[in-house]
Amino acid sequence: MRITPTRLMAAAMQSSNGLKPQPMALLPPIYLYRRLLRAHRKHLPAEMRLLGDEYIKAEFRAHRSVENPVHLIGFLTEWQLYAQKIEGDAWMGEKLDEGKIQKMSDEQIGQLYELMQAIQKRGTEGDEGES
Repeated sequence: MRITPTRLMAAAMQSSNGLKPQPMALLPPIYLYRRLLRAHRKHLPAEMRLLGDEYIKAEFRAHRSVENPVHLIGFLTEWQLYAQKIEGDAWMGEKLDEGKIQKMSDEQIGQLYELMQAIQKRGTEGDEGES
């Protein structure tokens, strides 16, 4: 069965116990993608925006064909939390949660390392331009 955004949202919002609070409603991928780019445009400096936009585009393209609902829900949830942090300016100086790092695969840690290197490279290029 093909997972559609509607089925994905319905699965995320179902609760087995009526006493539990309803989980945060997930945005469909296209709406979340637009929200992220809009948040970058409004809340990030130009250099950070360029790097962030490239990263968002690459990640959403890479996850376009994923059909595992658990992976999709995790992916969309994390990006939605990121959008909320960017919109609330709560992201500056925040460190990664140790639990999330422990759950990452080797490939994800490699991507994180590449992202760190790209940020540092842009930072050194900016410092050389100012000198």
